[in-house]
Formats: sequence, C-alpha cells, structure tokens
Amino acid sequence: MLIEPVHTIRAIQGGDPIDILISNSSGLPIYEQICRQVKAQIMDGTLSAGEALPSMRALAKELHLSVITVQRAYEDLTRDGFIETVSGKGSFVAAQNREFIREERLREAEGLLQRAAELGRSSGIPLEKLTGILALFYEEGD
Repeated sequence: MLIEPVHTIRAIQGGDPIDILISNSSGLPIYEQICRQVKAQIMDGTLSAGEALPSMRALAKELHLSVITVQRAYEDLTRDGFIETVSGKGSFVAAQNREFIREERLREAEGLLQRAAELGRSSGIPLEKLTGILALFYEEGD
C-alpha cells in the first residue's frame, strides 16, 4: 500500500501550520482537494478568522504544484466566502457567521444523503428502512 505524504506548510506572518494531503489517486482535481481540506480546517476551528494563509506561490512550491492550481483553489475559497485576499498583504481566513457554516454543513449532509438514497434504491432497500437507520444514528448522538 502506497502512503502519500502529508504536506505541511506554515502560514506566512505566523499562525499554525495547515496540513494538506494531495492524493494523485483521488478522483477529485487537486484544486478541489485543497479547497475541501482548507474548508474543513476552517469549519472545525483549526484555522481561525483572520489567520494568514500561505501565499499561492509558497503553497504551490511546498506541494510541488502549479501556481495556477493553487490560484484556482484560492479563487474558489474566496468565492465561497471562506477566505479574503487583501492586495499586497495576502490571503486570510474570512470571519465566518454561524448561518454560513450551518448552510455548508447542510449541503454536505445533503450530498451524503443523496449517496445513501442512490445506494438504497439500487440495492432494493426500502425507504422506511433507510429513514429508520438515519433516525437511529441521529438519536445515538444525544
């Protein structure tokens, strides 16, 4: 089994390192892998509002990627409201409001539920059985 390295880079202007794992065997484009991992670290509090992110060039160099790939990831993160870029100063984690984070989590849950519905349908599992399983898992969290 081939284990791919975790690339760690320390944000310029201080801050905690961010860990990004690039998998060549993933079905996701590399820029999407970066986006998902940075979003996850912001949403779980690993990266906090106002924290400096590595420059596009520094991250590209550390991960041995094209600057264009990292630029695409940063553009998507900016578009989705996760980071802000200040000309001449760099990119920073944007201040997040609770509703935005809740909406992002809901979107993630919808995707997982869609996959579960497709699997259930293709396997002949009745909807009532799937909803019962979901209810059981949901209540276990209490």
